[in-house]
Amino acid sequence: MPASLSLDSVDIALDGTPIVHAASFELAAGEIGCLLGPSGCGKTTLLRAIAGFERPSAGEIRIDGELAASAALCITAERRRIGMVFQDLALFPHLSVAENIAFGMRGAAKKEIDLRVAELLHLVGLEPLKNSYPHQLSGGQQQRIALIRAMAPRPRILLLDEPFSSQDVELREQLAYEVRKLLRRDGITALLVTHDQHEAFAMADCIGVVNRGRLVQWDSAFNLYHEPADRFVADFIGQGVLLCGAVIDGQHLQTELGLIEGVLPETLQPGQMVDLLVRPDDVLHDDASAWSGTVMDKTFRGADHLYTLRLPGSTRVLCLAPSHHDHAIGEQIGIRLELDHLVVFPRERHEAVHAGAGDLLERARD
Repeated sequence: MPASLSLDSVDIALDGTPIVHAASFELAAGEIGCLLGPSGCGKTTLLRAIAGFERPSAGEIRIDGELAASAALCITAERRRIGMVFQDLALFPHLSVAENIAFGMRGAAKKEIDLRVAELLHLVGLEPLKNSYPHQLSGGQQQRIALIRAMAPRPRILLLDEPFSSQDVELREQLAYEVRKLLRRDGITALLVTHDQHEAFAMADCIGVVNRGRLVQWDSAFNLYHEPADRFVADFIGQGVLLCGAVIDGQHLQTELGLIEGVLPETLQPGQMVDLLVRPDDVLHDDASAWSGTVMDKTFRGADHLYTLRLPGSTRVLCLAPSHHDHAIGEQIGIRLELDHLVVFPRERHEAVHAGAGDLLERARD
């Protein structure tokens, strides 16, 4: 079967300015995808092109195998049978909540419409507001109504542009989880745009990280976290630091936290300087360790503390430790690295030289 949504080398320019460059990805029927990235990176422009509101300057967009848009062709938005939730919501002010939700189901039987409206209102916990009007709702309530209005006619593809941005963090993740369940049950293919990785993780099967108009990695949340394609993805997904290291051989790396063993890319040469990605859960609190760091900052998270530690060479790392390991600012604590695999990025020649790089190189040569 053809992919439900397929993009092949799509470029988009607005008023002659290139915005999106060579974007390619696929979503299978019923799959939920996400475009994740900072504000202004081009992800909403890409979503609008899929919806039919912008035309690609190169490449192709296909829906269920049929060409929907290219530089020479652009099927109108209404013919694509795509639902979309905009950031500005666009609810009809003269219609009640129930009428807004039912608007896209015109032509269906009244019983079917009533059941669908009730089901969706229950999903977002707004059953008592079915007869209210948009001006009587809070911003968050309006956002939820706009979301389920787009879902009501069970579109072939549902596009969601920051659909939970007006909700608090806890409700945002809960809504993402609940909406995912309903989309799954209805078999609706969906594409979400967000800058919130927790929202993306809660909802999407596949996530594309967008940076400056380029889709730099299309992958699972697990792989984005553990196997980032470049420095931007490593920095944008999760928390972590890049620890300077010197390559000894194909399986050993010298760092400020000692000799690290693991498989390194074959392209690296002995003595080459690299940056090693270290996540907070890679840095273990260990009083018996020969290595230590000074507590510069701490955040209590209930079950654990997130410590910011300064190493002797002035590099700072993050350490996630159980909450009963309560240490004061300025205190030194023992730490060690425990890495399942090594994620390294070669240092470019123009990058600032790390304070301890000379020592690391000397140790690597020895």
